[in-house]
Amino acid sequence: MELSSKNECPKCNGNKFAEGTDFMNIRPLGKKMSVGTGKIYTFCLNCGEVISTRVENPEKFKDL
Repeated sequence: MELSSKNECPKCNGNKFAEGTDFMNIRPLGKKMSVGTGKIYTFCLNCGEVISTRVENPEKFKDL
């Protein structure tokens, strides 16, 4: 998924971004058996600088 943004990359001043994920979920500390949720990275298509990381389903961390 390619994103176009008015924001600029802090490293190269590029203005085209994409979002991606990796295979590792983020889990609550102390809950080793939790499935957790994915992370979504927003990165510059010009230089690869990651400008944002967010949790896909933050509601999984409520009421811990």
